Amino acid sequence: MASIKEIRSRMDSIRDTMKITNAMYMISSAKLKKAKKMLDDTEPYFVTLQSEMERILRHIPELKSPYFEQREVKTKGFIVVTADKGMAGAYNHNILKLTEEMMAQSDDSRLYVLGELGRHYFEQKKVNIDEQFHYTVQNPSLSRARNVAEKIIDDYLEHRVDEVWLIYTRMINSMTAEPRAIQLLPLKRSDFHFDIPLDVHIENLMMKPSPEAVMHKIVPNYVIGYIYGALVESFASEQNSRLLAMQAATDSASKMLGELDMIYNRARQAAITQEITEVIGGVKALKKKKK
Repeated sequence: MASIKEIRSRMDSIRDTMKITNAMYMISSAKLKKAKKMLDDTEPYFVTLQSEMERILRHIPELKSPYFEQREVKTKGFIVVTADKGMAGAYNHNILKLTEEMMAQSDDSRLYVLGELGRHYFEQKKVNIDEQFHYTVQNPSLSRARNVAEKIIDDYLEHRVDEVWLIYTRMINSMTAEPRAIQLLPLKRSDFHFDIPLDVHIENLMMKPSPEAVMHKIVPNYVIGYIYGALVESFASEQNSRLLAMQAATDSASKMLGELDMIYNRARQAAITQEITEVIGGVKALKKKKK
């Protein structure tokens, strides 16, 4: 059995760790609330933007746009959203696993990495990273999403990539998040299709200088919005995963403290019993000497 001093030292160490996990839990909880508010605040704008694209395509189904162009896919681009920090359960592992599976299915690919952990992982694996967006995943903003979108759109229009996939973590509920891969470019007309009842009046649209020019302006904003939404969802999922991980760590530490407390009390009782036994033995020895 360990000594009382060793047990007490271990208990103090666990208490110090609990303070850290509790603090990280509180920080992640606050960041999670912030991320959810960011998503709620911006969602109406991008929903409206998507509905406008639906209107244009509904009125002009023959519209030509490079963003809807179905090409022969020679090179795929993968935008991968990981975290800058660890201690978030399986959050990063799931994203990296999905990315490797998708890259294995592509003959030629370009990798766009968001998040320091993803960068370190692929560098260790000797996988070529075509573009790194440093610290973009912390405090997601439209400005950072725009930087990513501009690079992706430029590579797509210049035919450096023929298909772009966005790999991020979607938050299902407060307990569940899952890695998700979405084809970002080219856009699919079927994703913007909905049935209109026969008795509904279809308004006339006037687009200047041309429908193609209007669509060419709208699509980049749509892509920015999609990337921004993915960044916010990933950020929320990361904080939720870290929150759950810290809660589990705190519960485990609390359980260990309970077990160590029992061992500590037994050790104290054993030490007290030993001292009493030694005192009684000493008294008996003195009595023998006096006789």
